[in-house]
Amino acid sequence: MLSAPKLLTDPFLQLPTETSVRVVWFSEFAGDGHLVAYGENLAQTVFAKTTQLSRVREDQKSRVGDQTEDGQIYKHPVKRDIWRHEAELTNLTPGKRVSYRVTSVMEDGKTISSSIFTLTPSPPPNVPLKILLTSDHQIKPMVAANLQKVVETIGRVDAVWFAGDLVNIPDRASEWFDDNRGNGFFPCLQGRAKYAIAHEGRENIYTGGQIIQCAPMFTCIGNHEIMGRFEREKSLVGEFNDTIPREFARKFYGEKSLDDKSLDDQSLKNNSFNSDTYEEIFTLPQSQEGGKTYYAVTFGDVRLVVLYATRMWRFHTTDNGSKGKYAEPEADLDNPENWGYGQHIYEPINKGSAQYNWLKSELNSLEFKQAKYKVVMLHHPPHTLGGNIVPAYTNPVQVVTSDEDGRTKEVRYEYPKEQDYITQDLIPLLEEAGVQLVFYGHSHLWNRFVSPEGMHFLETSNVGNSYGASYGEQKRKHVPKKSDGNADVNYVETGDPYGLEPVVPTIAPMVSEDGELLPYISSNEITVFSIFDTGSGRVSSYLFDTRKPESEAIKFDEFELK
Repeated sequence: MLSAPKLLTDPFLQLPTETSVRVVWFSEFAGDGHLVAYGENLAQTVFAKTTQLSRVREDQKSRVGDQTEDGQIYKHPVKRDIWRHEAELTNLTPGKRVSYRVTSVMEDGKTISSSIFTLTPSPPPNVPLKILLTSDHQIKPMVAANLQKVVETIGRVDAVWFAGDLVNIPDRASEWFDDNRGNGFFPCLQGRAKYAIAHEGRENIYTGGQIIQCAPMFTCIGNHEIMGRFEREKSLVGEFNDTIPREFARKFYGEKSLDDKSLDDQSLKNNSFNSDTYEEIFTLPQSQEGGKTYYAVTFGDVRLVVLYATRMWRFHTTDNGSKGKYAEPEADLDNPENWGYGQHIYEPINKGSAQYNWLKSELNSLEFKQAKYKVVMLHHPPHTLGGNIVPAYTNPVQVVTSDEDGRTKEVRYEYPKEQDYITQDLIPLLEEAGVQLVFYGHSHLWNRFVSPEGMHFLETSNVGNSYGASYGEQKRKHVPKKSDGNADVNYVETGDPYGLEPVVPTIAPMVSEDGELLPYISSNEITVFSIFDTGSGRVSSYLFDTRKPESEAIKFDEFELK
């Protein structure tokens, strides 16, 4: 018996203004009409605009439908038809929450409706808000448990700030919508997940939290929002790993068109990298210079500045022919078109770049200066104990060694630490402007820092799996050394490479086996989330031990933004 048709997601909220908000949902059918009913007795209606996602596919690694092992159904990337519906609700009253429900009409006339949820436009100043800070979900094991505990502990939040890496492979549709392991992106954030975590022979099922149906979400681009050269590889993983800088795409492909002109924008993205799926899924504030990729928005008492600060993640070594952080694999030395070009930066943020100049203008704007709280969100960490902060956030310096016959013997990359763009160019700008909090992810752990000037740095990305903290005797893996075997100052093995000491949690820190209070949480059993309360100015972090499903989340750290 065929199951009844259903919507691919519940509705979720985007781009609130003082009097409006967007309602977005997805289906696997184009339909004959899609609408939102809202207000008292759901008496008002507005029709949605429908578009089709252009890039989403499934492949050998998808876990969707009946495919539970590699390649059972999909032998190569296959396009998946998914439609996006968006309606703008206007003439709303600030501070007043109203009910709403979405309905999609199928081609045969049948209707499918969501449950009834509530929404409100952007809050006015002086209204206390609770904002969820999260990142790096990537369909990881503890996400559903993490978000379920957010709702059980806090109740309804007023917004979600998501510091990048929403899914793992951004063009793989099932990771967003219906991964059959039960922990897709939207299911987890909408309380529709069904993910099992086993412990001591018992499976505990977590459903995530009903969050974004009633709270708008603001996101930024992480490295897992970027896909590589389009349809050049035989799998989505291969395509994801196949990014090259724009300048080399122009060099390799710019003169191949019949009219002998350089690449147009879409062809350039197809032959380098793109964030098309991410940008098609979300409706976000926009800047004139960066569009959805970097922007600023006022939400209640907060001015949130969102930056595009991420780069390609490469493997530590070139083993198995991998494109490396520090070198190209030997087999590709004679074919520059196949090189990875190190951990190249996707969007410049260094002094003089378009993004840097936009940021300077934003930090001098009236909206920014008048905000009670000034917060910056980006993906790449300015300070962390995690491994992903090494090498420095700078353009790779390519060093090519040739033999006496001119043949390439080695291609390696260096990253001078004193040229780190975030530390050298960005942070002084933020300090001078009075930013109180810089929020980020990327390293899959919790730790925080405070600068001598009092600016707070928070990384709260231990929601899935952790890759460890470089603290004490724990060192970063595969860090380059000098030719004599000594440490290289450009590649710091332990601690924060840029000199700040991590802050020990103020309430209930973790304790090492030796009784030392630990300034971080890096665990595959304990998950963390953080809440910014704009009424008190406090940022509180909570932990939940998934091995103890009946337990409550515990507040372990709190600090206040002055």
